[in-house]
Amino acid sequence: MALESRITQEEIKKEPEKPIDREKTCPLLLRVFTTNSGRHHRADEFNRGNVPSSELQIYTWMDATLKELTSLVKEVYPEARKKGTHFSFAIVFHDPRGKVYRLKDIGNTVSGRKGADDSMTLQSQRFQIGDYLDIAITPPNRAPPLNTRMRPF
Repeated sequence: MALESRITQEEIKKEPEKPIDREKTCPLLLRVFTTNSGRHHRADEFNRGNVPSSELQIYTWMDATLKELTSLVKEVYPEARKKGTHFSFAIVFHDPRGKVYRLKDIGNTVSGRKGADDSMTLQSQRFQIGDYLDIAITPPNRAPPLNTRMRPF
């Protein structure tokens, strides 16, 4: 006899995230790769054990927000501190079906401005320990590449 789950995707999304006690929970090592070109790294740059050279290692928790991660990146890259600098976040994960890496866009932040994705957490985007984070940084004097999240319609 087969059993089916009656939990819908909407119900899964509505479940509140369990708060993480940062005093009692060990942080994870988040491997972050950045570009200053405004574009993410290509997925094939992560294949066969290779990774891009622009690696940042951050110890953080699953409840880290994109705004929190933005501020940590700005501590390391002074040129990213300028107001209006655009940060585009993507999770890089291993796809076992194709034995390749894939990128999943998860959100954007802008230095000096509040945005809808600021409070988004790694946990809410189904980040798993072992995944990478790719951040495309666009200086304020260059327009970020358009994607579906930024369309006015």
